[in-house]
Amino acid sequence: MRERRRLRLGVLVLVSLVLLGAVPLYFGLRALSHDPVFDTLDGLDVPAWAAVNTVDHVSGSRWCLEECRLRERTVESQRAPKETAQAYEQALAGDGWQRWKNARCPEQPVEGSYTCWRRDELTLDLWVREPTCVPPPVDGQPAPTPAPGPAAEKCAKSLVSVKVRNAIDDERTGPQPTTDPSLTGVDPYSTPTDDPLGELTASPS
Repeated sequence: MRERRRLRLGVLVLVSLVLLGAVPLYFGLRALSHDPVFDTLDGLDVPAWAAVNTVDHVSGSRWCLEECRLRERTVESQRAPKETAQAYEQALAGDGWQRWKNARCPEQPVEGSYTCWRRDELTLDLWVREPTCVPPPVDGQPAPTPAPGPAAEKCAKSLVSVKVRNAIDDERTGPQPTTDPSLTGVDPYSTPTDDPLGELTASPS
């Protein structure tokens, strides 16, 4: 009887240890595999028509080992780019994001609406434009609307791209390098002379 009781007690203790360890391990692995930034984007108050066919991509390290994490989301919208951009900008402002005016936003000219935002330790780039399935204007006139059918139904009205980075890894948040010699003490574009040694200083006699 004593041996049976000890065996039962041992089994109960073992099962309890497994359960107590499995639950924290499950939630820990879930937290590591899921990025909370995407939960924030999911919580944006945007209409259903502005969040169709969402595709997420993650690269880099959450702890900024070698490269900080970059979150990218691509979404299709069933309405025009202007109306879609307004919906996302209102949603971001309502969620505490601040409009960030930066000379490098965007890095180079692009079609459509491109805006930058900041909140806490994150920066966000929002780009809304027409999808590539929309034909470009011809001679200043808009291209004809595609004929009704499966191909036209698959073509979204606009395409939304969202990029979220850590502010410390965003080179646009820091001071920009300058070539002003009054600040650096050195003219990086000095005019060369014919004499590579320059003018020699006369030695005292």
